[in-house]
Amino acid sequence: MAEITVTTFAEARECYRNKNLRQALYDAGEVIMSDVVVNLHGDEHRDRRRLENRLFRRDTFTLYEQDLFPPIIEATLAPYLAEGKAELVKLGHQVMMNLAAFTAGVDRPQGTPEETFHLYDYLTTFIEGATLAHYTGDKEAKVVEIEAALDAFDAEFLTPGMNRRQALLDQFEAGEIDTDDLPKDVLMVLMHNQDRLELSKETIRREIAFYMLAGAHTSATAFNRVVHNIFGWLAEHPEDEHRVREDRLFVQKCTHETIRLQPSSPTGMRWALADIDLSSGVRIAEGDRVTLDLLSVNRDQSVFGDDAADFNPDRALPDGIAPWGLSFGQGMHACIGQDLASGVSFADGDDLDTHLFGLVPAAVQTLFDHGCRPDPDDPPEMDASTTRPYFGRYPVVFAAA
Repeated sequence: MAEITVTTFAEARECYRNKNLRQALYDAGEVIMSDVVVNLHGDEHRDRRRLENRLFRRDTFTLYEQDLFPPIIEATLAPYLAEGKAELVKLGHQVMMNLAAFTAGVDRPQGTPEETFHLYDYLTTFIEGATLAHYTGDKEAKVVEIEAALDAFDAEFLTPGMNRRQALLDQFEAGEIDTDDLPKDVLMVLMHNQDRLELSKETIRREIAFYMLAGAHTSATAFNRVVHNIFGWLAEHPEDEHRVREDRLFVQKCTHETIRLQPSSPTGMRWALADIDLSSGVRIAEGDRVTLDLLSVNRDQSVFGDDAADFNPDRALPDGIAPWGLSFGQGMHACIGQDLASGVSFADGDDLDTHLFGLVPAAVQTLFDHGCRPDPDDPPEMDASTTRPYFGRYPVVFAAA
């Protein structure tokens, strides 16, 4: 086995599109990631993805963004606005967790801040499971802790949620309700198509935990970084202060540029299932592990210009190049929720009233609508418990916008 590292945009895009390269990023995180959709390959991946794609459609995203999620964002933010300050790492995970729980199908019957904090505790444990390869403590002890958390989460949230959905499915089969009365979430999709998928309860549990942590953790990380990058941009471009309040496309562009420069996962990894020859001449042998260095790929000057390493939300891009680079992947394993998280690129002639901005830009926009600023007396700190570049604390204050 050889280790192949890909650093150019063209090679990485070709790798993402090659069906003989299998997901390898989460091999160490099986306690959470075993047999979830992102780790499947071939027919098994196609069948589950095809069903889950029924939920991840433009009309559903529009319903989420315009009707269902704004009150969730405001309700989560309200206690912090009342206090006049917040810690962004915790706030971001709470906001995105509430949104991701809704999408995954994790019911919150109480709907209280206390329940949010409690579910957030489960979320942090699941995140450690997915990123176990980067954990700096006792990994065996952490696995035991994660398994116990999965059991408790199942009893408290998942099983009651499945029971509620099964009762609705029974009503649907009896003709008492129609499709519009069924919850629009991943758990409902899996249960409604159980005859096709034949998933075990343990697989469903991991799939729902994965959707919750993936939607919450990756979006919360991006949320924090976008705010940080906007602060930095405004410090150098104070004339753009009005744009964060008046131009929603500007905030979306800041989100896309942040995701390009600081992808949630700085690398992609694949196992070669056959010999592969890239167009550049690089040869990959069966059994090799390929690392896609996204920090280099997304800074490829031949694609993103001489200032590719700089944060520039007004960057001009060649045709066919996404503003987030390859951070969401491409091909069969392209992120299923990328349009939900960051929206779609705005093109000339598009209608702003129907444009899909994405949940991260919407949440960031809400912060700046309330006058979010860095706390001058409490600077941010990095997270020392992981090798990944995450903020550990990021205090902010609010003032009337």
